[in-house]
This record gives sequence, structure tokens and C-alpha cells, in this order.
Amino acid sequence: MFNHSGSLNRGCEAIIRGTVNILNGCRDGNSYTLSSFSPGEDKVLADITGTIPFSPRRLKKADYVKAALKIRLFGDERYSIIKGCEDFLSRAEEADICLSVGGDTYCYGDNPVIRVLTEELINRGKKTVLWGASIGEEDLTPAKEENLKKLTAVFARESLSRDLIRSRNLNKNVFLFPDPAFAMPAEFLPLPAGWDEGNTIGINLSPLTVKKNPELTAIFSDFILYLIEQTPFSVALIPHVTSPANNDADVLNKLFESRKERAGNRLLILPDTLTAPQYKGYIARLRFLTAARTHASIAAYSSGVPTLVLGYSVKSKGIARDIFGEESSVIQAENIRRLEDLATPFNSMLKTEAQIREVSAQKNPQLTAAAFEAGKKITEILNSG
Repeated sequence: MFNHSGSLNRGCEAIIRGTVNILNGCRDGNSYTLSSFSPGEDKVLADITGTIPFSPRRLKKADYVKAALKIRLFGDERYSIIKGCEDFLSRAEEADICLSVGGDTYCYGDNPVIRVLTEELINRGKKTVLWGASIGEEDLTPAKEENLKKLTAVFARESLSRDLIRSRNLNKNVFLFPDPAFAMPAEFLPLPAGWDEGNTIGINLSPLTVKKNPELTAIFSDFILYLIEQTPFSVALIPHVTSPANNDADVLNKLFESRKERAGNRLLILPDTLTAPQYKGYIARLRFLTAARTHASIAAYSSGVPTLVLGYSVKSKGIARDIFGEESSVIQAENIRRLEDLATPFNSMLKTEAQIREVSAQKNPQLTAAAFEAGKKITEILNSG
């Protein structure tokens, strides 16, 4: 498994845990190696996978000169990337199959390192799969399209990405399976003081979303006050990514400080040190969740908790559509300009809570079972010529 950012992104952690559960469920005797950009964060996964650092090495002088010439004369980074990542490639050659687990990699930037390494693995005869993928039309470039065509298979986690890949003939082996995190069970820790089980509203907000819409911090502060003064609910602030440069807790602590005096013990914030299953255990005991992070929303969806998603990419829209048949629960973060833009969809969700929970009760067993079916497809690929 490669292209893993590190487990302080609990979505990345959830993907790894779900993937191992899926593959163990269909095949005995598996062993796993995880190539990680931040291996120091992955001690929480030590019981299920070995971890190696993804750490490109410094080129020897002759290789450096050759690489520099190729870049300067031809704009070709391949030699530099391959030589620098030879340790990674050598370890990957020991595997039966290589899963690129950074599912939304192709949504952001051009990512030449991952493209080059993926193609080099294929050139070395390795079956290489893009796993749990989301890709929007606006994300595609000619280089990405060529890369997708070369992959052994693409496992899309929602139908919008699957349909795009099919419509553009980007890979004949594109399959639709739910995000691997649907296969990760929750861990239930004791509830903290102030948490009213079944009557607590969860809020997850991310620095990326606030960067897209700087007004969100003030609007969510008003939303917390609205919930405290106009409803009987408690409010729990829930971080889900706590990487140093992208820490939900930075945003949520500001919200907590802004309203803790007015809210009293009805406002709480979860620690930023929990694992993905532990956060899921808390999310599962919410009444509702408003989430900026995709995998916080998946923890809620898979637990039957009605969720408003602050969407910014195809993955949010596609996952919601596949579960509920529409995208009404996804709000574009940049369109939130005042309190009413949150309060109105929240109240609408409150009115339709019973229907949402009924759909979730029907869909969740199907989604979990479908996530495990991905393991059977991987086994087919492993056994193919």
C-alpha cells in the first residue's frame, strides 16, 4: 500500500484499517507493507501492517547531472524521480499487488511523483491499482489521463468518478465499491461530560474549508450559539485531521473559545489524539453531524447518523448521491455566507430525520457488504495472468 499521507489524517488511517479488513476477509495469510509519507504517525497501525518511510534519497553526482540535463533539455522528471525512489521501488517489487491508497490524489495538483512511480511499477510487471478513488472532470489533465489508462484497475468509491472514467475510456477495468472506510468498525470510549447521547450535534471544520471561505469561522460560531439558545442539543467539536500544517483542532479550538462561556457544559471539544475508530465511536453516538472532512462524514453515514457535508469536490457529491439518490445534504462551503445558510438545511434535516435514518438502516448493511466485495475483485486480479 503506498501514497499514504500518515495517520494523523484519520481518513487515511480509516482507509488502511478498512482495506486490511476487506482483504483479510477474503483471503488468508496476507501480509502488508505500508509506504508512508509520515511513518512516525503510523504506530497506531503497527498491529495490522508493517510501515516503511517514503523517503526519496539524494542522487549520486553522476545521476544528479543526468537528471538535471533531462529536466533542463526535455522537461523530463522521470529519471530523477525513479533514481531517487529506488528504495521504494525495490520494496514494492516484493509485493504481489500494489494499491495506491491515496484515493483523492488525482483531485489535487498534477502529482508527477505518484504518476511516475505508478507507471514504473507497471513497467516492472507489478499489478498496480488506484484504490478508493475519486476523480472530477475538472481535475483531469492529459498526463493524468494517460496514467489512468496504464493502471491495472481503478476502484472508484462513488459513481460520479466511475462514470467519468468510463465515459472518457480512461480504463477498461474500473469498478465501483464503497470507500474502504465503510469496512472499519468503531471503538466506543466513555462519553465525556456534557455529551447528551442521542441529543448532541457534532461539528467538524477544517482549515482547508476555512481557507476557501474565511467567513466560515464566524458563521459557525453563530451556529453554535443558535444551537445552544434555540435547541435543546449539546454541541461536540470533532477534529478528524490533526497533521501539523492542516490541523482541524486549530479551527475548532477558536470556535470553542468563542462560545464556551455562553454554552457552558453543553459545548465540548474532543481531544486531537484519538484514533479513527475512536472518533467513529463518538460520531456514531451523535444526533446529527456537520462535517468538512469526507471521512468524518463516512464515519457518520456508516453509523446511520444524518449528516450535512461541506462539500468541495466530486467525492462528497458522489458518496451522498450513491447513498441517498441526491446531493441535497451536501452544501458548497463557499456558498455559506450567513447563519441561515447553515440553520436552514439543519432544520430541514431535522424534519426529515426519520426518513434519513430509515434509508441509512437499509443502505448501511449493503454498503458494508459491497465494501468487502472489493476484496474478491482484488483476489481475481491477483489470480489473473
